[in-house]
This record gives sequence, C-alpha cells and structure tokens, in this order.
Amino acid sequence: MFHRIPIRWKIMSLILMIMVFSILIVGVGLIGNFIKEKEDELRERALITARTVAELQKVKTSVNGEPEARKTINSTVDQIRIINGASYIVVLDMNKVRLSHPVEALIGTVSSGSDEGPAFAEHTYTTKAVGDSGTAVRGFVPIMNDDHEQVGVVVSGYILPTIPEVIISLKYEIMITLGLSILFGGWGSWILANHIKKQLFQLEPHEIARLLEERIETFNAMHEGVVAIDTNEVITVFNDRAKQLLGITGDVIGKKIEDVIPDTFLPEILSINYPIYNKELNVRNQIILSNRIPIKVNQKTVGAVAIFQDITEVKRLAEELTGVKAFVNALRVQNHEHMNKLHTIAGLLQMGNKDKALDYLFQITEEQQELTKFLSKNIHDDSLSGLLLSKVSRGKELGIQVKIDRNSQLNWFPEPLDHHDFVVIIGNLIENAFESFQGLNQQDKEIFISFEQDENVTSILVEDNGIGMDEETKKNIFKHGFSTKQAAGHGIGLYLVQQIVNKAHGDIVVESEKGYGATFIISFYHSVNIRRDF
Repeated sequence: MFHRIPIRWKIMSLILMIMVFSILIVGVGLIGNFIKEKEDELRERALITARTVAELQKVKTSVNGEPEARKTINSTVDQIRIINGASYIVVLDMNKVRLSHPVEALIGTVSSGSDEGPAFAEHTYTTKAVGDSGTAVRGFVPIMNDDHEQVGVVVSGYILPTIPEVIISLKYEIMITLGLSILFGGWGSWILANHIKKQLFQLEPHEIARLLEERIETFNAMHEGVVAIDTNEVITVFNDRAKQLLGITGDVIGKKIEDVIPDTFLPEILSINYPIYNKELNVRNQIILSNRIPIKVNQKTVGAVAIFQDITEVKRLAEELTGVKAFVNALRVQNHEHMNKLHTIAGLLQMGNKDKALDYLFQITEEQQELTKFLSKNIHDDSLSGLLLSKVSRGKELGIQVKIDRNSQLNWFPEPLDHHDFVVIIGNLIENAFESFQGLNQQDKEIFISFEQDENVTSILVEDNGIGMDEETKKNIFKHGFSTKQAAGHGIGLYLVQQIVNKAHGDIVVESEKGYGATFIISFYHSVNIRRDF
C-alpha cells in the first residue's frame, strides 16, 4: 500500500528523513571535532599543570629529602590539583615511587605505567591512556633540581569526556538545532510537495502512470500513425501504426527524429509554427496523407505532431471511380453527340438530300477516325486518350472547340507519376478552362492542348480564350478551397494539380489577364533513366 500514500506525504517524509540523517551525520562529526579540540586543550592543561608542580621549589627539595618532607608533597600537590581541575597529579621519584596521589593508599607504591620511561630521560610529552576512570590525557614533566639534575617526574592527568557526557552538555543546543531544522524543513517540504502536486495537476504518481499507459495504448489502438516530437526534435510519441507505415522497428522514443526518419518534415513545423494539412507523401510505395500540427501549451509551442494515414487503397478506389465516372460521362456525351448527328442525317434524308447526308456522314466519321488515330499513335495511354476524346466531345456539347496540338507526343510518364496523376492534371485543367467560358458571350470559344516530351523535360500546355484572371485570383488559385464559384465542391481541382506537380518536383507557370484567357504550362524535368514507361 506504500504506492497509495499521497505524494505530498511521501515527499515530506523523505525530506525529513534526509534532514534527520544529515543532522546525525553532521552531529557525529561535530561531536568528534569537539572531543578532539577538548583533548588538545586538556593536553596543554596537563603539561601546564605538571610543569607548575615540577617548578615548585618545595617539590624539588622534598623529592629526595627526609621522609617527613616527602609526606608534605601530597598536600601541596593536591591543592594545585583542585585549583587546576586535574583528575590527578602524581609525583614520582627516580625509583618510580609515588609521592603524591589522589588515592592515599597508593602513596609510597611503585608505579608500573608503560608510558613513563621517556619522562625519566628528561623528556616532556603527553599521552592518552585508558584507565578505570576512563580515557585520560596525561602530561609528563621531569623535575630538575637547582644543579640541573633530574630528581623525579610529575604526571598530570585529565579524564576526557565521553560521547554521552558531551551530548548531555550540549543538549539544549542540540534540541534547539533539531527543532528548528524539523520546523523549517517540514514547512519547506510541505510547500515543495504542494508545488509538485500542483504541477502534476493534483494527480498521484500511480494515476499519472495509469494515464500514461492508457495514452500509449490509445495511440497504439489508432488506425492512423502518430509521431510527436518536442522542441529539441526528440521523439516523444511513436505509435505502432506509424512504425508499420514507415517500416520502423524497435523503441525509438527519446531519439532524434532525423536519426529515425530523415524526411518527415516535422522539424519545419517547429520553425514555421503553423499546421500543414493533407500533405501527400510517397513512403515505401505507399501514398501517405500527412497532417502536421504544432503542439501549443498556453500559446507556446512545445512540440509538433504528425498524423499519417495510408490512403493508397482509398486513392486507388477513388481513381477507379473517377475513371469510371469519366468514361460514363464520355459515353453520355458521345451518345448525345451521336443522337444529334443521327437527327441531322435523318433530317437530310427526309428532305431528300441523300448526297448531303452521305457527305456529312463521311465528314464526321473521318474527323472521329483522325482524332482517334492521332491519339492512339501519339498519346500512348488509353486512359489519357479516352479522357481527351471525352473532353473534345464535351466541348462540342458546350459549344467550345477543344483543339489538340497534332505535334503533341507523350510516350512515358516522369517518375514518380503515373496515368492517374496525368488524368487528374489534364482533367482539372480542361474543366477549369470550360468554367472560364461561363457567362461569357462570344463566338469563338477555344481550348488548346499540347504535350511536349524529350529526354530532359515533359511539358503540358492548356490554353483558353475565356474570361481570364486578375492578379489576386492568380495568387490564390492553388490554395485548398479557393474558388471564384459560389457553389460547393469547388476549390479542390487546381490544389490537387499543384500537389501532383510538387510530388514530381515540377513547376507551373500561369499566364493570364482579365478578359484575355489563361495559359497553364506545367513542366517536369528528368533524365533519360528516370521515367515510368507505359
């Protein structure tokens, strides 16, 4: 149940434990340092006290004097011991016989200390020894008579305080320090815990972990690929569908996006700071529809996200449906045109003009055969040829003459385009030209179409003498949803044309003037080895 404890209590408990532990560590160090300083102080006092006794004239003369004189040494030394606060002061003659001692029973006995030897060789020093009363610091000073001869040794001892004694002596300071530390530490940790809790949206760690797991599984359950990066271009989200679409394996979270997918164009969203929708990408022979959007928190960009959708099958079906629709429309137009021609022939026959009926029949048959023969020979794609035939017929129905340059030639498609892309380009450009004649009352309505192709370039030209465009319209015709028509469903055709041109790295030149028609020239540049044969 530990993970269910609120995070603010966890933080407070942890900080207080760290503080108490730190105080204990510091306290041990301080107490050790205090004892060391106390020991140095007692060593100095021990030497001073021993030297004071050794310098007493009475002690110097009594050490080797009469027994009665030697007995007076203890009372003299004991007074000095009390004054200096020493634990004991022992005077030894050269035979190590004790002449003074706090314990009177030991006076006259021989000392057996192991650290007294150097003192009988006129050395002054201090030692630390463990005795019955505790650890003592002892100072050794030789006693020299007036003839500078050593007659004895003074040993002064001070008992070192124990750790409990030091703690007891510092109990008030320790209590005040510990109390203030816990008080201010607890207050600070409470503020920190509340601040962290606020930043976590009042959620507990286990709740955040659950939300993260749910978010990951939600992303992985999506049919679209999702890739997100932060401001450092480091991947923060990469769901399973994105790995499948982009052919990525393994864990890529935390890696640079450029190291995983060099051409996602996600970093550019961080710099331009606005979304790009419905961008088609060709990845591993799949058509991917990409939406790339900056991630903003409180109006500040903190990353970017790309949503990928495989539209290969959808586009194929749409193109098939578009092709079927185009051919159905072509059949409808052709049927309408044939009905008109049959009515004309029937009328001529009813009027008895058999020769004119035959001439008219031969004329229309020859025109149709000539156009069909030209398209079969010069445009080596049935879908595109069928589209052009239908547009010619459609133009006749609308009273618009659609002319195809008889020098046109199209033998193959530049990479990465195919017949679907060319059908979209030609179909939309011609339909756009048809619409340019709406509401225009003039006799000669013409649309001119031309294809040029060599080893270096493939060019498409669609020209009309319709209503034309002003400069403002020319600037916006390729924007998604832009149209000069009020009816719904417009503003897509030329946008799709530009998307296809961009995919093949081609360019579009538009020449138009209000009232003088429009010319669209599309060019695709390539080498002899970069093409898609029919």
